[in-house]
Amino acid sequence: MTRVTVLELPGCMSSSAAITHDVLATANRVSLAADRPAPFEVRTLLCADAKTRAPAAGTDLVVVPGLGVDTEEKLLARIATPDCRRAMRLLANAARAGSAIAASCASTFLLAEAGLLDGRRATTTWWFAPLFARRYPDVTLLTDQIVVADWPIATGGAAMAQMDLMLAVVARFAGAGLARACASYLLLDGRTSQAPYMAITYLAGQDATIAKAESWVRRNVGRDFDIEELAKAMAMTPRTFARRVSATCGLSPIRFVRRIRIETARFLLETTKLPVEEIARCVGYADASTLRRLMRSDTQRTPADFRR
Repeated sequence: MTRVTVLELPGCMSSSAAITHDVLATANRVSLAADRPAPFEVRTLLCADAKTRAPAAGTDLVVVPGLGVDTEEKLLARIATPDCRRAMRLLANAARAGSAIAASCASTFLLAEAGLLDGRRATTTWWFAPLFARRYPDVTLLTDQIVVADWPIATGGAAMAQMDLMLAVVARFAGAGLARACASYLLLDGRTSQAPYMAITYLAGQDATIAKAESWVRRNVGRDFDIEELAKAMAMTPRTFARRVSATCGLSPIRFVRRIRIETARFLLETTKLPVEEIARCVGYADASTLRRLMRSDTQRTPADFRR
């Protein structure tokens, strides 16, 4: 039996905490229904005051639900609070004692602050990805991924990625078959990327120049242009523009432009009856096959999937 401690901080996302317990409880129920032992023993540790003790000796896994913050300012203030600093020490001690660690959304910052992600691959919620990359350069950040299971540490992306993270936990500690059974029981489709959910306008809006670049791309989306032309329109060298886009959006300039083209194509697919060939030309691609290939790469869906 895998002994799990769910480390809940004050103000954590109630949905994230509930998902954690629900998936583990589902795994136990499904296993028991098949006349097999329940694979998880779960306890909750509330990290609310100085009396909070470390996870019990022998804990195999510590899970940290999302912190429940929605802006960079709130996040930076939150991870500086005494309870978060205490949680970082508890997580570091648990890792040294041999426990695996799993966290999603803004809680991934606790792991990074504790140094647990240095030299590792990780993901985080997409809207905090630029801050994460700047703050933790020793972490290989895979923003597009919903879950990065670099065991003994696993991280998840935005908010409801806690569900995907917990299925990865079930697969790791109780087997892929039980994880698939839980996904079927909970009516979950397989997801591997945050890319379809990343709002480029939200990210670009954090920097006035990059917001201007986004508007320029949207005005010119129907024609072919290179990054040098875009950078020149922003009065920057291509290298400076690339650094600025990466810092703001966590994307290369090419992917920045591609994301806008794909987003525009998706809108046209959902709101018009234009043939895919014409939509491809409207967003700057010479043929429909290029649009199909890039759309599948970015969204894991085909143009036909967006038709209503």
